Amino acid sequence: MTYEDQLDAALDRLHQEGRYRTFIDIERERGHFPHAIWRKPDGTEQPITVWCGNDYLGMGQHPAVLAAMHAALDATGAGSGGTRNISGTTVYHKALEAELADLHQKEAALLFTSAYIANDATLSTLPKLFPGFIIYSDALNHASMIEGVRRNGGAKRIFRHNDVAHLRELLAADDPAAPKLVAFESVYSMDGDFGPIAEICDVAEEFGALTYLDEVHAVGMYGPRGGGLAERDGLLDRIDIVNGTLGKAFGVHGGYIAASAKMCDAVRSYAPGFIFTTSLSPVVAAGAAASVRHLKGDQALRDKHQDAAKVLKLRLKGLGLPIIDHGSHIVPVIVGDPKHTKLLSDMLLKEHGIYVQPINFPTVPRGTERLRFTPSPVHGPEEIDRLVKAMDRLWAHCALNRAELAG
Repeated sequence: MTYEDQLDAALDRLHQEGRYRTFIDIERERGHFPHAIWRKPDGTEQPITVWCGNDYLGMGQHPAVLAAMHAALDATGAGSGGTRNISGTTVYHKALEAELADLHQKEAALLFTSAYIANDATLSTLPKLFPGFIIYSDALNHASMIEGVRRNGGAKRIFRHNDVAHLRELLAADDPAAPKLVAFESVYSMDGDFGPIAEICDVAEEFGALTYLDEVHAVGMYGPRGGGLAERDGLLDRIDIVNGTLGKAFGVHGGYIAASAKMCDAVRSYAPGFIFTTSLSPVVAAGAAASVRHLKGDQALRDKHQDAAKVLKLRLKGLGLPIIDHGSHIVPVIVGDPKHTKLLSDMLLKEHGIYVQPINFPTVPRGTERLRFTPSPVHGPEEIDRLVKAMDRLWAHCALNRAELAG
């Protein structure tokens, strides 16, 4: 075997299918987000507007967050110095976990280095705690949940996306005495649709199953204190384990679960993904705690975020573009072909200074390739107008290009 040839072949397949991912180097400008600078490979620079970021509320540059991080850096230095078990638990970590437990009205919270790791580590550890454990997972759950379920060594069942009747069938077919858990999301990031939280809780309670809710794309943005969809709908007490992120609406970095004190203690004690990982920097923990604390009282920012999403969807619909609108803040425009999605993304960047990454298989099914726009409170009328005009012009161009290729 020639290893270099095999690597070339694997990468060539991605290029031929139009799925090769290209990263661009951007420099965010403090106080000017969503504006940034694109550092091109030839050394030149171009101003751009970021339309695909997950800093949904602009909290990554909020003065309260920056002040907390500066203070922590000056007080404690850069890194944590170890895993949580070995000198890596600081007052900053404990303060953040207390803020998160309060946010979700749970007894405790447990920090991880990312929400991906929190999902993977928790879901893969639970069968060690409950012999005979069965996990029922929504078919469109995030890759981190899928990986955790796949690796856990226990039984798993996949129910059709948001299909509560199918979930009930699967639960009813298994041993009533077996320990069970239903894992699902509140906001699904690619289509922006909502999970039927109350209905799933009803079925889970009927069969004695725990509930595991990924609120990654909802925390900070929904609910009277930013506790997510479960808080908004008054269902926090019916969710056993909440997964969330600090890297999206909270604008910093890291992930967590919130649950009972015993559940968090057991995961802390058994999950390799927690035990053997250097803990978050105290600087990051301080910034995240400040962000969580601030957003508990800033409903105006959440309202402005929703307004921006509504305006963008209305404007794009007015152009007749094929957008998916489930009422969330996520705005997907379906292109349906990886090469044309990449072409549209490249033209938006180079000709209009608008940065939105193409989303292709395996993140979404083949034939549903898309551009996924994430408006924020700092995307004002001028930014929205520039985007809509660019899409109007380029969509027609890409339609002609598709027709030429088909002919």
